[in-house]
Amino acid sequence: MRKCHANATICFPDRMKITYILYGIGLGLLLIVLKLIEYQFLVRMHTFEIYGALIAALFLGVGLWAGLQLTQKAPAPSVIVQGPPPFDADKVKALGITQREQEVLELITQGLSNQEIADRLFVSLNTVKTHSARLFEKLDVNSRTKAIHRAKELGVIRVN
Repeated sequence: MRKCHANATICFPDRMKITYILYGIGLGLLLIVLKLIEYQFLVRMHTFEIYGALIAALFLGVGLWAGLQLTQKAPAPSVIVQGPPPFDADKVKALGITQREQEVLELITQGLSNQEIADRLFVSLNTVKTHSARLFEKLDVNSRTKAIHRAKELGVIRVN
């Protein structure tokens, strides 16, 4: 018996619908089988290229990992100052040495170059040279080594 919907333009019996559905499933399965056969053929024909691509991907991953490990900067060590401050505040004030000049003198005593001092203090190289020149005037010296010795003689720097 045919049952049709009132709005349907074509009316199919129930048995015919089942046939179409089974036919569609069969064609889908056949398509899957054909694709698997094609895939197997492709893999057999291009085995060398597939293995080469896998090895290349492996080396790419290892290379990226190693590159990131080698280019990461180590965190700068934090300086923890323990004990008394390195300067005698009264003698520093008597000589008229500023806070920034104290910092420059401390970095000079650590043996840093002008460029390294500039990098540490986040100032220009000319600024460090200016602070050093004023510090040399106040200590009445003309070199970094003499400045350290003179600061120790005056008691500006505490000797550990």
